[in-house]
Amino acid sequence: MREGGPPRLRITGIDHPEPGRSPAERVEDSGHRLANFCQRFNVPFEYNAIAKKWENITIEDLKIDRGQMIVVNSLYRLRDVPEETVAASSPRGTVLNLVKHMDPDMVIHGVVNGTFNSPFFHTQFRDALSHFSTMFDILEATTERWDKDRMMFEREVFGREAMNIIACEGEGRIEMPETYKQWEDWNWRAVFKQMPLCRDIVKEVSEKVGLQYHKDFVVEEDSNWMLQGWKGQFIHALSCWEPVQD
Repeated sequence: MREGGPPRLRITGIDHPEPGRSPAERVEDSGHRLANFCQRFNVPFEYNAIAKKWENITIEDLKIDRGQMIVVNSLYRLRDVPEETVAASSPRGTVLNLVKHMDPDMVIHGVVNGTFNSPFFHTQFRDALSHFSTMFDILEATTERWDKDRMMFEREVFGREAMNIIACEGEGRIEMPETYKQWEDWNWRAVFKQMPLCRDIVKEVSEKVGLQYHKDFVVEEDSNWMLQGWKGQFIHALSCWEPVQD
């Protein structure tokens, strides 16, 4: 047990605004669930809900206490932020600069390792087909075909993502994943440096996947990225970063 009891936990939840009269409803609901969970374990908890596009958030919105340890947890969400080939400015650069201005102790960056952000339709279609074929193959191998949750997920998640990638361009295009190597370049340009992977965590994840998951799931490492894939195709990548001090 920690002397003095658990530390105060403060989370800022960020999501796109929902259409209608309650744009922050979804992200606020997440805060209510987290508060109930923390109450069960007597953890002091504070929540700040933000419903804005990532590039429109200001440092004041985040209400940062410089005396606290700050961790930015960005799992598979920055793929929604356009770069300069889509928008006149660079919303992606704006978001990375905001994160650097926060001066976090750590940035946990998870990416969808996609190569279907090409400006050419043929390349987009080919790479999207490869990605979603892999995702459907995972479901086929691990879930009953007529499972209601599977059908809902295929329709509402994979279906919407694939439609957006194939049918939308310009500002209507939301899904813009890039490879972990491309994101590595973005992070370096934004003046972040990569942190080494925790050997114990990587070992634990690898052992758990090998013992408890389907044999075709794979976990590997490359340049301090932990790669997660299926039958040799890497789908997700995780790494940790910290800002370079000026």
